[in-house]
Amino acid sequence: REPLVRKTSSSYRTFPESAGRRLDKEYLRSLRNKRLYLAVFAAVLGNFSFGFALVYPSPVIPALETHPSPALRLDHPLVLNARLGRKLSIMFSALPSAVGYALMAGAQGIGMLLLGRVLTGYAGGVTSASIPVYISEISHPGVRGMLGACPQIMAVLGSLVLYALGKYLRLVLDWRWLAVAGEVPVLTMIVLLCFMPNSPRFLLSQGKDDEALGSLCWLRGKDTDYAREYEQIKDSVRKQSRRVSCAEIKDPFIYKPILIAVGMRFLQQLSGVTCVLVYLQSIFKKTSVILKPEYDAALVGLVRLFSVAIAAVSMDKAGRKILLFVSAGVMLVSNLTMGLYIHFVPASQNGTIANKTLVSSANVPAEATNYITLIPLLATMFFIMGYAMGWGPITWLLMSEILPLKARGVASGLCVVVSWLTAFTLTQFFLRVVVAFGLEVPFLFFAVICAGNILFTGCCVPETKGRSLEQIEAFFRTGRRSFMR
Repeated sequence: REPLVRKTSSSYRTFPESAGRRLDKEYLRSLRNKRLYLAVFAAVLGNFSFGFALVYPSPVIPALETHPSPALRLDHPLVLNARLGRKLSIMFSALPSAVGYALMAGAQGIGMLLLGRVLTGYAGGVTSASIPVYISEISHPGVRGMLGACPQIMAVLGSLVLYALGKYLRLVLDWRWLAVAGEVPVLTMIVLLCFMPNSPRFLLSQGKDDEALGSLCWLRGKDTDYAREYEQIKDSVRKQSRRVSCAEIKDPFIYKPILIAVGMRFLQQLSGVTCVLVYLQSIFKKTSVILKPEYDAALVGLVRLFSVAIAAVSMDKAGRKILLFVSAGVMLVSNLTMGLYIHFVPASQNGTIANKTLVSSANVPAEATNYITLIPLLATMFFIMGYAMGWGPITWLLMSEILPLKARGVASGLCVVVSWLTAFTLTQFFLRVVVAFGLEVPFLFFAVICAGNILFTGCCVPETKGRSLEQIEAFFRTGRRSFMR
């Protein structure tokens, strides 16, 4: 007999990389992804519409401030979640979105504009919870990371298209026609999704085995060994009841992934990205950045798009955790640089007027060009780049990967609620903190949070690169890391 304790060899492992693992690799290489990419494209049109709607007020408000009709004229700038189930939930979001754009296009008063914004915002909440889950459930491990970044890419692309049509081609499209243009991705999404299959995992959880097999066959191709993947998914679904009960929430298999997903959404917003994006023009103005205000949104959009594209390409090669570490590190250095710059550089040089207000946009006396103001510009761009290549897209992807199937719908909705409530609360307190303590204090706080993000990633976040959703669930169910190797 061979001794139990001996020199480690490739043939002596707890879970040897035998025929099953080789079959998995051969299966992934044999897959045809064209239909999968089409299904993902149809779904992420909802994110494109959300990005389009999110920045719709930016070019519209200046036009309304000088509108000849008193009912539509704005005297002050306006500041303006749900869930259904996979594909139908995404399609459901198209209804309030289409109605919202129609109301904004035909608005005869501020009330109609506000109602239109509420409806498009509601649709954005639905897509935020549903699209990442749909993509993760129809994707295979070989491309799930890349496709998981598509919602962020399309949201940024939607914002850029809106700015291009509204700010820089204003003579071509006025604010009403911008709302009409917003209907195009919504209607295209509805048409395409009518021909796309539902998630095989969702269909199996509803007892529709034949439909689930047909869905997987359509996504993977008839000439592939999709039946083996189908049996793995079916076995995983069988181990879970249809709905999670209150007693089951105490099970680590349920509450651990939920806490990780919610914690990541909470920390993502606490890192300050929403405040920076919302008050970007004011921050640039108060730090005398050498950049014309009309270019800030386009520059930020291009930086975000470039960075998310980097994440999409590298996520399935480098892994999720390494990108999260790099992302949090870049944001930490950027926030720390911004805070220290505002604190130590005299107000006469950085134009912050003692850093005590962002609300007032009173004209600051013109200063000679000072290239030291490149520091806040570069710090902000690197912050946005760091966020977009890690903590932006990966938090949504991991949410859809690690949540257990039986709680995936409710838990993803909870993550969205926590995310937007945190963003709303933080943006409300941001101005108050700036007025009370100075502009540098929020940035130093964001730097501390980013340091916490690094610790959280190292201690709590599992690496899911190259793992099926069933393997990820097995890891949380048993706690044995062998499933994740």
